[in-house]
Amino acid sequence: MADVTITNQGSLMLFELNSPAARHWAEDNVDLPEYMRFGNGFVSEYRYAWDLAQGMIDSGLEVE
Repeated sequence: MADVTITNQGSLMLFELNSPAARHWAEDNVDLPEYMRFGNGFVSEYRYAWDLAQGMIDSGLEVE
């Protein structure tokens, strides 16, 4: 299973944080009070999704 699963929900992207490493990365790199929490992840506007995903990949997380 990937550390992060990203799902396109139209104008929003759902980032499911599947591993402790992914949750730690999000706590350190995402202003989570500004993002809507959803289950074990968060929702982002489509325009920010690529930069978030690229940051996760650059940090060694497996993203699908």
